[in-house]
Amino acid sequence: MKSYIVIGLGLFGSSLAKNLCKLGAEVLAMDVHSELVQQIANDVTHAVVGDGQDKEVLKALGVRNFDCAIIAIGEDLAASVLTTMNLKELGVPYIFCKARNETHRKVLEKLGVDRVVIPEQEHAQRLARTLTSNNVLDYIELSDDHGILELPAPKAWVGRTLKDLNVRAKLGINIIAIQSDGKTNVSPAADYCVDQGDVLVVLGDTYSLEAVQNL
Repeated sequence: MKSYIVIGLGLFGSSLAKNLCKLGAEVLAMDVHSELVQQIANDVTHAVVGDGQDKEVLKALGVRNFDCAIIAIGEDLAASVLTTMNLKELGVPYIFCKARNETHRKVLEKLGVDRVVIPEQEHAQRLARTLTSNNVLDYIELSDDHGILELPAPKAWVGRTLKDLNVRAKLGINIIAIQSDGKTNVSPAADYCVDQGDVLVVLGDTYSLEAVQNL
């Protein structure tokens, strides 16, 4: 079981903490505001009132024993930076931070943060990618350069088998499921013949997924 400490229980931090716990992780949630801690207490493993800017508080919580520390103090740059410095000095193995903007991101990256996200920006990029693609039904971003795309079967693929299309070799993508007549065929066989009206669920890197949208 992986363990996480989530520092900062605004909308982003509290949602992340709850979902991690639902997925079976051990989660310690922390915030300087007692009311936020009380609101989440029943949804995580432990919830405490504390300030990440205080190294002694973090040390007493044994942060170095957690697999990952998540700093969700996006709006307070100083608090975010000081908390990051404390976690780095205490030897936390992996640090994930929420940033407010690109400047904040650059500062955190210079401090050695393992992963920095700007949630609003990433959500906007995903939405823009979906809205500008007429044939895309949904897009799920897995990482900075990989995702899962759901789209109607291209006309050129209709009537051809997956073996014949050989999209993995030709396009660098994997068809992980096909939705047809209200049913979902997970890991379809190579002899599956694509039919008109099929919806394909495709996994690949950003460039490959962009290419398949233009077919």
